[in-house]
Amino acid sequence: MTKFLARPLAQNTPEIPTFGFGGAPVGGLFKPVAESEARETLEAALAQGVRYFDTAPFYGFGLSEHRVGNAVRGQNCAVSTKVGRLLAPGARADAETAGWHEALPFHPVYDYGYDGVMRSFEDSLQRLGMERVDILFAHDIGTMTHGAENTKHMRDLATGGVRALAELRASGRAGAIGIGVNEIAACLDALEIGEWDAFILAGRYTLLEQDALEELFPRCAARGVSVIVGGPFNSGVLVGGDTWNYTAAPAGVIERARRLDEVCRGWGVPLPAAALQFPLGHERVASVIPGLRDRRELSEALKWSEHFIPAAFWDSLKEEGLLRADAPAPAGNPFTGEAREDEG
Repeated sequence: MTKFLARPLAQNTPEIPTFGFGGAPVGGLFKPVAESEARETLEAALAQGVRYFDTAPFYGFGLSEHRVGNAVRGQNCAVSTKVGRLLAPGARADAETAGWHEALPFHPVYDYGYDGVMRSFEDSLQRLGMERVDILFAHDIGTMTHGAENTKHMRDLATGGVRALAELRASGRAGAIGIGVNEIAACLDALEIGEWDAFILAGRYTLLEQDALEELFPRCAARGVSVIVGGPFNSGVLVGGDTWNYTAAPAGVIERARRLDEVCRGWGVPLPAAALQFPLGHERVASVIPGLRDRRELSEALKWSEHFIPAAFWDSLKEEGLLRADAPAPAGNPFTGEAREDEG
């Protein structure tokens, strides 16, 4: 069983493990997952020392929350879920086209206001079968999801949703609060309207993308906000796939991933291991949560988390122009704390 290090989310909030389980795939993202496989995968994760699980109402329209709750309820682990979408009865006709296979017969309705956040939270507790969660995130606020409608949704969050989240934190029903998004701009906007503990930033601080270093991470540091990195493999392109940001990867991204893989092979370092460990080189990053579909993906991710990567490897990526010069690299293994004698 792997013993993962833990890092604090923010002042006066509990630590969370550096390795977490992203629950979108067990909710049927992109292809179906049998009930038995989902449960066995989640149970195997617990048995292998995983103690942080992230889910959301959106994942399979409630399916992921049911599965995560059934598997981890009563275990000594951290759980996070999200608000911003209420699930209304009635199957969404285009659920599979939208990426959700064998989703439950509901459809999401956006609501970032006070009452919507409170109702969403109560609904999530029922699906999880829990009385509280460790972290609660406002999900997918931002123009990437909402386009021109984001002005209204951000106003609803600012005038009502933030107050609801703060009350839930003050009551202890949510240990920490934040937003969970795929865009840096949304995090910067959120910093202007609330006092947060942590952001999930999916796909925007990876081996392929480090723009968060320019403004977001310094501002998070000034406000005491931690970052949980989702999508460390950029939707698959950093594990040998051809998808990036949930769609077909453009040629430039494919070429950059190929060059990264070429350097990795020269060092005997699996590209996915480098992608998984890289974000934890930054002190703002508290945890990395790859999405895991089945026991095979879990086993691979755990193997990559244990792979020792020498400091000189990260230097070589910078020398090749494949990693920003100002990107902090992990010292030793950031998940386990393992270090070699020749590296202190």
